[in-house]
Amino acid sequence: MQFKISKELILQIEELILSKNDQQLETLLNDMHHADIAEILDELDFDEATYIFKILDSEKTAEILLELEDDLRENILSRLSPKEIAEELDELDTDDAADIIAELSTDIKNEVISELIDVEHAKDIVDLLRYDEDTAGGLMGKELVKVNENWNVLTCVKEMRIQAENISRVHSIYVVDDENRLKGRLSLKDLLTTSTKTPISEVYIPKVDYVRVDTEDVEVARIMQKYDLEAIPVVDELGRLVGRITIDDIVDVIKDEADKDYQLAAGISQDVEADDSIIELTKARLPWLVLALLGGFITVRVLGLFEGAMLEHGNLFFFTPLIAAMAGNVGVQSSAIIVQGLANNTLSGSLFNRLIKEISLSLLNGVILASILFIGSHFLLNVEFIIGIIVTIALISVIIIASLIGTFIPLLLNKFGIDPALATGPFITTSNDICGILIYFSIAKLILGF
Repeated sequence: MQFKISKELILQIEELILSKNDQQLETLLNDMHHADIAEILDELDFDEATYIFKILDSEKTAEILLELEDDLRENILSRLSPKEIAEELDELDTDDAADIIAELSTDIKNEVISELIDVEHAKDIVDLLRYDEDTAGGLMGKELVKVNENWNVLTCVKEMRIQAENISRVHSIYVVDDENRLKGRLSLKDLLTTSTKTPISEVYIPKVDYVRVDTEDVEVARIMQKYDLEAIPVVDELGRLVGRITIDDIVDVIKDEADKDYQLAAGISQDVEADDSIIELTKARLPWLVLALLGGFITVRVLGLFEGAMLEHGNLFFFTPLIAAMAGNVGVQSSAIIVQGLANNTLSGSLFNRLIKEISLSLLNGVILASILFIGSHFLLNVEFIIGIIVTIALISVIIIASLIGTFIPLLLNKFGIDPALATGPFITTSNDICGILIYFSIAKLILGF
């Protein structure tokens, strides 16, 4: 059954903190999953959260740290001494420990590293800190099981037992040469069913998917998603095995990228959360709102060019919101498909074929929608026949043009290294609104001759 926080539980915990009943509080929380405890701490104030954090053992709190919201984790860490932080990090895998240390100030960071008990663990963490967080090097952990291609099966098993003591889960067994260059992977089944004297070089699988330390995190996510991998080895510029990336880290990358694209599509230019300050939220939202406002000014200016037509044919004006809305909606639909294809690397075929397909699709949709509009405007709104024809032709034209704009803008942005998710937000809707209205009144002017 899924864990749910209740008011009664929060009140009970607050009372235990107030009465300093550490034993009962520890008993209550120890049976809970660390992610559930993190959820509880997010509901408490900083002092109460810190109090709970300090009474639980470091093995438990180390996992809790990873699940906390950024603000709460930062606040709790600020109330811990470098030695206390080091005790938490000694319990974590190197990649998780490096992520937390990276959030600390330079002075505190150095003190924490010097307090780490396990020297090898500390060296691995320091090594990871030199990589950009958005690369495979920044994602990887040092914990892995590797064997030498020159060993036999018996030696491999002995060495694997020693290595596995410091690893929570063994995803793969990697094979390296004397220079630590990645050669392949070893099947556990082959290891169990082969004679103990058999050289590993005779049984290992030379084909293995891997990434380099400078591979972008989104590319790592794409590879692991495509090949359904639970873990992937990371090699340096010389092909030497330096770490591995596990699926839990990739899930975080996918989630972060989805959040980022969703915010861009909504016209939010920075990574923000609901509880950020008003200033931060304003800085993230305002640029695209200004763009939308400028687009509105241009739309008003375009309408002003056809003021005489609207005075003479008032019915034209009533269809303006409909044309603009359809242009925006069609553009967003087209761009969303292209953005998704770019993100998943599933776009195929030539640009010409995509153009023909998009024109065919938009023409079919345009004819169906225009037919519905023509019948509805004639029989329900009693619109003049000629106005109905104008609106019908305009709607088909607008749908085709908006669809093409929605297709080409994300492709163009992607070509110039700009996140194509921008094309699903205010940028595409504003540009299509302007184009839609301009096309609509241009067709009306052409037919009515004003």
